[in-house]
Amino acid sequence: MKWIGARVSPVVVVLLTLLWLLLNQSLAPAHILLGLVLAVGIARYTSSLRPLQAHVKRLDLAALLILVVIKDIVLNNLAVARIVVGVKPIRSIRSGFVRIPLTLRDPHGLAALAAIVTATPGTVWAGLSTSGDTLTLHVLDLEDEDQVIQLIKHRYEQPLMRIFE
Repeated sequence: MKWIGARVSPVVVVLLTLLWLLLNQSLAPAHILLGLVLAVGIARYTSSLRPLQAHVKRLDLAALLILVVIKDIVLNNLAVARIVVGVKPIRSIRSGFVRIPLTLRDPHGLAALAAIVTATPGTVWAGLSTSGDTLTLHVLDLEDEDQVIQLIKHRYEQPLMRIFE
């Protein structure tokens, strides 16, 4: 059994245990114990499926970035709702693709950037160049391409670089 000596991520164990407790809607000691046992087993058994381990260097910055992303999601939901409801005239909406040069190279940072961009209404990750240095982003209401580039680079990419690189 090769997985016996595998490294177990405490974060994965905690998240899986919390997921187990949420799914069972119970904080009974038996559920907590079973959740922990299952979480450790799953984390050990699947550790070989995760060859690259994320190394978060700034947890405080990650927490701050999460708050920034939540704020952006709320504000962008309101902006998209104005478009859908018709407050903003359809004729004034100009969607388009923006190519954003990236400095971020860490695969976990890029995955986080993809999740942020895709979770934020009005933007969709459309692709990454084969060299990994250019992100193609679709923006629902593209007013200023340079503003979008600066927003992604300063608001998301720079903190992700400090978190992961």
